[in-house]
Amino acid sequence: MRKSVITVVGKDTVGIIAKVCTYLADRQINILDISQTIVQGFFNMMMIVDTSSMDTDFTTLSDELGRLGEDIGVQIKCQKEEIFDMMHRI
Repeated sequence: MRKSVITVVGKDTVGIIAKVCTYLADRQINILDISQTIVQGFFNMMMIVDTSSMDTDFTTLSDELGRLGEDIGVQIKCQKEEIFDMMHRI
């Protein structure tokens, strides 16, 4: 299993989760865990996904998620799990 961490941050609007989840499902990316909160109108979501079966490469995935975020008014970042872990080690 290859895991990646996807974060979505921005002003809350209708359909953010639906659009991100639809994009992932269309590319055969399975959501393993998801957490989302809304604080004073700001949306924050973190997902752990399995990219083992995805039908694209990681760079394309990251670029397309970034563009999707721009289209819906949020910032979407995607990192491989091992890089995320290294960046957040104590």
